[in-house]
Amino acid sequence: MRSGHTTVQRRGRIGRAAIALLAAVIFAAAFHTSVAAEQLITLRYGAAFSIMRSIYSLPVMVARDQGFFKKEGLDLKIIVPFPGGSDKMIDALYDDTVDITHVATPFLIRASRNGSDAVAIATEFANPIYSLVARPEITDFAGLKGKTLGFADEEGSITVSMLRLLTMKGLKTGDYVVKIVPGTPARMACLTKGECDAVPLGQPQDLVAQSQGYHILGLSTDAMPDLLYTVTAVSKAWAQKHPDAVQKYVNALGASFRFIRDPENRDAVVKTIVETTKVTPEIARQTMALYLDPDRGVLPKQGEIRLSGLTNVITMMGNAGLIKGPLPNAQQFVDLRYLKAAGAQ
Repeated sequence: MRSGHTTVQRRGRIGRAAIALLAAVIFAAAFHTSVAAEQLITLRYGAAFSIMRSIYSLPVMVARDQGFFKKEGLDLKIIVPFPGGSDKMIDALYDDTVDITHVATPFLIRASRNGSDAVAIATEFANPIYSLVARPEITDFAGLKGKTLGFADEEGSITVSMLRLLTMKGLKTGDYVVKIVPGTPARMACLTKGECDAVPLGQPQDLVAQSQGYHILGLSTDAMPDLLYTVTAVSKAWAQKHPDAVQKYVNALGASFRFIRDPENRDAVVKTIVETTKVTPEIARQTMALYLDPDRGVLPKQGEIRLSGLTNVITMMGNAGLIKGPLPNAQQFVDLRYLKAAGAQ
C-alpha cells in the first residue's frame, strides 16, 4: 500500500509540475505578445478619400493585408483627413494629422516650391494608365467638340497629360468645356450621371465603364510615356527624428511590391482589389494583367524612385506654366537614403 501511495504522490507531483510549467509557458507567450504589441511603432499614413477607394491604394493595402507592416514592427494607422484629391495632403504633415502621406508628385513639387520641407521617400505608383472615357454615343476625339470634360485638379499630372493627349488629337482649348472633378470615383459618377461627356479614369473604373458600353478614346501613356505619379512623402524634419519608423515603412512597402509582382500571389492581390474598389474579380484580374502581363512600368519593383519620371513631371509642369523660372532638379524633392538602405534604389 505504501508503495502504491508513493507512486500516486509522485504522479500528482509530476502532474502539478507539468501544469505549472504549461501555465508558465502560456504566461510567457502572453507576456511576449503583449510586449511585442507595446513595442509596435504607431505610424499615421495620410490618404485622400478618393485614393482609398481606388487602385492607387493597392501597395499599402496589400502590405496591411499581408502583415508586412507588423512584421517590420509598425502599427500603421490610415488617416483620411480630406475628401477629393491629394492637393491638401502635404498640409496634413504639418498640422499633426499624419506622419507620412500619399501624394501626387505635382503637389509635392508645388508645396516644396512654396517652402515645404516634404520629400518623397518611396514610389507608390510609377506611371499610371489613365483612360479618357467617353459616353457611348461619342466614338472618337472629334465627338468631344462642344462637350463637357471632367478633369482632375488642373495642376495635376492627370489633367496635364489629358490636355496634351487632346492636343495631339487635334483639339484646342475652347473646343470643349472643362469641369474640375477631383477623384476617380467622383469622375466616374459625373460620367454615368450624364453631367460629364468624357472623363479620365484609372483602373478598375475605366474597365468597368468599358464593360457598360462607354468608349475608351485614348490613354495618358500615349501622351506621357514616362512619369512618376504618386509617392509617399514625409517632412524631412520629422524623418530626422524618426528614421527607424521611416525605414520600417519603406521596407514593408518594398515587400508589398515584391508580393504583388509574384504571379503565385495573384489571387490574394485580386482579393484586396475587390475589397478596396468593390469591382468584380474579373475586372480586378484584367487590371493586374494590364499592369504586369507584360510589365508596363505602372508599378515599381520595390518602391524605387525613378528620377527620370520625376524630371518629366517637372518639365511637364514647366511647359504648362505651373513652374516659373529655371526648372528645379528632381533630386531636391527626394530622400533616397531609406530606399538605398532597403536595397531598392
